[in-house]
Amino acid sequence: MKYVIGIDLGTSAVKTILVNETGDICAEASKSFPLFHEKAGWSEQNPDDWVTGTIGALQDMMALTKASPEDIAGISYSGQMHGLVLLDQEHQPLRNAILWNDTRTTKQCEEMTAALGEDLLRITRNRVLEGFTLPKIRWVQQNEPEIFEKASLFLLPKDYLRLKMTGDVHMDYSDAAGTLLLDVAKKEWSSTICEAFDIPLSFCPPLADSTDQTGTLLPDVAAKTGLGEGTPVFAGGADNACGAIGAGILTSGKTMCSIGTSGVILAHEEDASRDFEGKVHFFNHGKKNAFYTMGVTLSAGHSLQWFKETFAENESFDQLLAEVGDIPPGAGGLLYTPYLVGERTPHPDSVIRASFIGMDSAHTRAHFARAVMEGITFSLQESINLFRNEGKTVDTVISIGGGAKNDVWLQMQADIFHAKVVKLQNEQGPAMGAAMIAAAGSGLFHSLEECAAVFIKEGTVFMPNEERVEQYKSLFSIYQTVYDQTKSINEQLQPFRA
Repeated sequence: MKYVIGIDLGTSAVKTILVNETGDICAEASKSFPLFHEKAGWSEQNPDDWVTGTIGALQDMMALTKASPEDIAGISYSGQMHGLVLLDQEHQPLRNAILWNDTRTTKQCEEMTAALGEDLLRITRNRVLEGFTLPKIRWVQQNEPEIFEKASLFLLPKDYLRLKMTGDVHMDYSDAAGTLLLDVAKKEWSSTICEAFDIPLSFCPPLADSTDQTGTLLPDVAAKTGLGEGTPVFAGGADNACGAIGAGILTSGKTMCSIGTSGVILAHEEDASRDFEGKVHFFNHGKKNAFYTMGVTLSAGHSLQWFKETFAENESFDQLLAEVGDIPPGAGGLLYTPYLVGERTPHPDSVIRASFIGMDSAHTRAHFARAVMEGITFSLQESINLFRNEGKTVDTVISIGGGAKNDVWLQMQADIFHAKVVKLQNEQGPAMGAAMIAAAGSGLFHSLEECAAVFIKEGTVFMPNEERVEQYKSLFSIYQTVYDQTKSINEQLQPFRA
């Protein structure tokens, strides 16, 4: 029996899974690591915490299995997108990584948009937002010039982790597309953008397809983890691209809903000519020569996590949500907008903040919990709305992540999206996508599609309830007015935030 390993480097933890050639999960382990918020809007991590955590998770995972290291056909990675890792000439980090959810770069975004405007959108297929990597590079250039002077290379989180496990430097196209430095259609670093912002092309790492082999395990890493020296390592992909692979979004016709810290609505695209004019993200896929469109809710699972930590710290999620199914749609006239750290789609706004609207003394904690779940789902519905308005059919949604762990929430998604929602039997999100990349890259399967036919097993299906569909259409119309009604209020409150 042959096996592959998928490593998912998330924002709060790294997860490793061991998958056999029939798609069964044989062992898994995870390790968490800290986030640093030195100032309001800042979000950083120590890149070496990712390495320590991953090696520890691999050690724990291999201790749980009788699989022989010689039977591991390959390892690949999924990683949190956009995070900036600056390296010196010896490939050592010069500072903490600046993460995707860091919002300090509004000034840089405005300057970059003014400088290149529609040319940047044409090349990268995405508008300039605080989450992307290039604004972070500009921030360091302008605010920490002595550090930037020492920098010889930038990487994204999973690419730094892979470097430390193999000694080789690469970046795959799906992650590179989220930097605002890649010409998405041409699949090459843009000299136009680099020259405009004083970035040498040598600052950008070599590019690879997700299934390309990008080295083998270093001897010391193999010794620490219990894996074999020379185990093949494959490039991997951005977490959303890997999530799409793990959900079988490899052809047109299916849409993915992923609810993790952030929330994503993602659809497959066959060619680069499709133009959404920056209304949604357009990135290279982990599947070779394919693309995907994506709408993002910044605080999806994060909203529910915040609510639990604030109002039910000592309870499990099951306890917190136990009575939610007894509350009718609309949570008794209570609406929540999930803008805890700003928003991405369809409102690229780093200043907007969350709201509860319609509170009265009859509302219980269960009403608030349902309102949070509905608000997250309404935000994701805004992305589905954009897709449908551009002519895409959204009738089947594969749901993964935290939103797929609760049947009430899955039915809520079916009712709000007005689509069939499918739960997977062996859902492992981006980690499964990374394992599938290793399986296809190592030759266990001839393609990702062939691998998906074996690895991905559909489970429970949730069909929309037509009565609730109509109720939610009315509620969604109200939800859509909240952003405009609260935008100026939040701008006035901005100086008072810590």
